[in-house]
Formats: sequence, structure tokens, C-alpha cells
Amino acid sequence: MRQLQILIAASALSVAGTAAAAEWVTYTSMQDNFRVHVPCNFAVSDSTWDSEYGGVMPSRIYDCNDGASNYKITVVDYTDSQRIHAEREGRTEADYIDLYWEIDVRASVNYSASLIRQRPGEVTFDAYHYIDRVEGEQIQMTYPDNNRLYAAIYLHDSKLYIFEATVPPRTPPPGMFQQSLEFVDAEGGRIRYQNFADAPKVHDAPDRERRQQLRQQRPPNAESLPDPQAAQ
Repeated sequence: MRQLQILIAASALSVAGTAAAAEWVTYTSMQDNFRVHVPCNFAVSDSTWDSEYGGVMPSRIYDCNDGASNYKITVVDYTDSQRIHAEREGRTEADYIDLYWEIDVRASVNYSASLIRQRPGEVTFDAYHYIDRVEGEQIQMTYPDNNRLYAAIYLHDSKLYIFEATVPPRTPPPGMFQQSLEFVDAEGGRIRYQNFADAPKVHDAPDRERRQQLRQQRPPNAESLPDPQAAQ
């Protein structure tokens, strides 16, 4: 009986220690306008992101560990995509500055998802997803060491959000991390769109008049390309 009581007490301490280690907190970034639940304290660092069309975009990385689990958020800021593409070296006539800076933004979810799929391991889930009408994609994969990746990618107002949780084998999925994401406004209030068309993908996207002005900057021999707005 004494031995059984010791075992029960030890088990209780173990459970209590696990619960304390997994205490979830609400993290809000006013710089990058999101809120999420996470079981650790983020270290935040500035970085850069090489975009699909050759631009180098500023980014910020939020990273922390809870035991053997890692939680990471990469936010890529495409707000100055037009200027960055106009100034980059090696640009050719085929780049069409009036168009490809915007394509680079709109295609960023698909591009970042393709980079995740290229990692060593097996993709076990890959599907369209949205949060509060902000569209994106979710990917799950198993790495060669059997650790599991749960990733979610969204594009909102020219910012690309890449959420990644990597957990050891036989660990419950980090559902609270994935499902708690909110986009927030300048006052920290949750943004909830009623229609998909209301959720901006490109910040201050040019209207048709502005597009016509930008087209006039094309080289005379540039081949005409379709207006991406016509496909919306």
C-alpha cells in the first residue's frame, strides 16, 4: 500500500509538472497585427525573405520551444513590394514592374507552401483553409525523424503569415496554436470579415486608372499581359 501511495504521488507530480510546462498564454503582436495562443515565450528577430520573383522582403520571426516542441511564426511584409521590385538589380523587360510586384504578393501563399512540401518527409495533409474569411492553406507532414509539422499559411493586407508547430511523435496535435489565430486592427481588436471579397490580399492595390498609369512605364517592346484584377 505504501509503495502504491508513492507511485500515485509521483504520477500526480508528473502530471502537475507537465501542466505547468504546457501553460498557454495569449500573445498579441501589434507590429504584425495578429493574436495567437502559445505555450512558451516568443523570441522575436528581424530577417529577410527571398520571394518567388526575386524580391528580398523584410520579415520577422517569432520562435519559442516548449520542451521538445517548437512554435514558429514567420511574417513576411510585402507592403513595399512594388518599390523593392523596381529597385532590385538584374531586372529585365519581362519583369513588367506594373504587374509582377503584385503577382509576387498574391502568389506568396502557394509559393511558401511549395517550399514546405519540398522539405524531407511525407506530406499527410494539404488543403485550403481560411480564418475569418482570410484565405490560406494548411499542411501537415511527418519528418524523417518522425516529428510532426502542423503548418498554416495566410495572406492578409500584403503580409504573409506562416505558422509552424513541430512536435515529437505521439504528441497531441497543437490544435490550440492553429485554431486560436486572429488578425487584429491597430487597436488590437479582432478583424472578422463577413465576405471573402472584403479581406484584402494586397495592401492599397491599384485601381484600374492607376494600373493604366503603371502600364505606360512598360518598355515599348514589352508583351501585353492580362490584368490580374480581371481574374478576381
